[in-house]
Amino acid sequence: METLLSSLITRLGTHNVLTAPEDILPYGFDGTAVLKQRPVAVVFARDAQEVSFVLKLARSHRVPVVTRGSGTGLSGGSVPVAGGLVLCLVKMDRILELDAKNLTLRAEAGVITQQVYDAADAAGLFYPPDPGSMKISTIGGNVAENSGGLRGLKYGVTRDYVIGMEVVLADGSLCWLGGKCVKDVAGYNLRDLFIGSEGTLGVVTQVLLKLLPKPAARQTLLATFAQMDAAAEAVSSIIAARIIPCTLEFLDRKTIHCVEDFAKVGLPRDAGAILLIETDGHPAAVADEAVRIEALCHAHGASSVRRATTAAEAAALATARRSAFSALARLRPTTILEDVTVPRSELAGMIRAVEGIALKHNLNIATFGHFGDGNLHPTILTDERDTAEMHRVELAFADIVDETLKRGGTLTGEHGVGLAKKAFLRRQLGDASYDLLRLVKRALDPDGLLNPGKIFDQAAR
Repeated sequence: METLLSSLITRLGTHNVLTAPEDILPYGFDGTAVLKQRPVAVVFARDAQEVSFVLKLARSHRVPVVTRGSGTGLSGGSVPVAGGLVLCLVKMDRILELDAKNLTLRAEAGVITQQVYDAADAAGLFYPPDPGSMKISTIGGNVAENSGGLRGLKYGVTRDYVIGMEVVLADGSLCWLGGKCVKDVAGYNLRDLFIGSEGTLGVVTQVLLKLLPKPAARQTLLATFAQMDAAAEAVSSIIAARIIPCTLEFLDRKTIHCVEDFAKVGLPRDAGAILLIETDGHPAAVADEAVRIEALCHAHGASSVRRATTAAEAAALATARRSAFSALARLRPTTILEDVTVPRSELAGMIRAVEGIALKHNLNIATFGHFGDGNLHPTILTDERDTAEMHRVELAFADIVDETLKRGGTLTGEHGVGLAKKAFLRRQLGDASYDLLRLVKRALDPDGLLNPGKIFDQAAR
């Protein structure tokens, strides 16, 4: 290890190789919080050539490497491996090109997601993916986790906007996958293989993103319901009416109270559930959809439907939803944000099941999420120092996964598998599909050094 560290310092400089305990401490965990492991060193690369050098050197010394951006992940995907390196890409932070003619933007992996959105917006264009952590998460991390966000119902997730990427493989070789062509079916779709691979197959160093024309108009609505079931029925009716809002979010009663205490935006405290709905597009279409959405909400028992009358009011309502995690985190020392997705028809039943699981295990669980695409975030408020309570948390999470899979759902809609959910993956995929994942891993990383132990445990050769 001393030889490896000396080589790293010689090539990258002492300021780009951290080894002191107080310096590497913040890199020992991600947004999952309860999963922690201190690395041997944290290495900062400034370009793809330096990434290649680090991977080649690590391979020659048989040292595992975990790639990291801002560390906002919520499944333990960037938690270090014992005896390994953290390869941090936050210094690769340049937007390299915005091509308005081809509606593309090329950026290094360490660019903050909000900066991608802002650069597109300044050019009159639109980058839709908006994970809750977009003000701090990196675009490379979004690609590694295939991040979603509030606009996923209408616009999809990160995968739908990555049309090219530069990847450094486990042996240090550089590959460029994809390009600016709208149609390209040459060979296997290797680009999609790396999206959502959580750094287990290669290191994404650049991304080429598809942009859209900026929507001409937006309208935000806040619908209040006495019961969660009524809100779920309203969502089903909106989709059945062939209306696809930009966002269709919900908060349960517990989350409403916490968010209002935190953000003070005028949320109704007596509501059993609220829907935050945004429609965008041509002004005439937006006006028509807003009228129809309001009518459908009232038809399914909404006690009120409030329209944002100014951009500031719309932004405040959106902030209320985005602050749900922060608001809930104020209640207990440890906040565990889960991520499951079920078919939309199962939403109300799944939420009731989560409420029952909370009672069964005597836990405080609030639920919010993306009602439009079935993605729920049961949020467990606990204290990791309480061993008995954390055991109940583990049992509750297992019950939530069981209930999700029973309803035809998936154990993660946007946070990834990482360490937190790998024990349940085989049950969802089945033996053949699960083993296929391991075959792909072995083909691209035969030494098992790239983010080992994430998604699944690699079988012995």
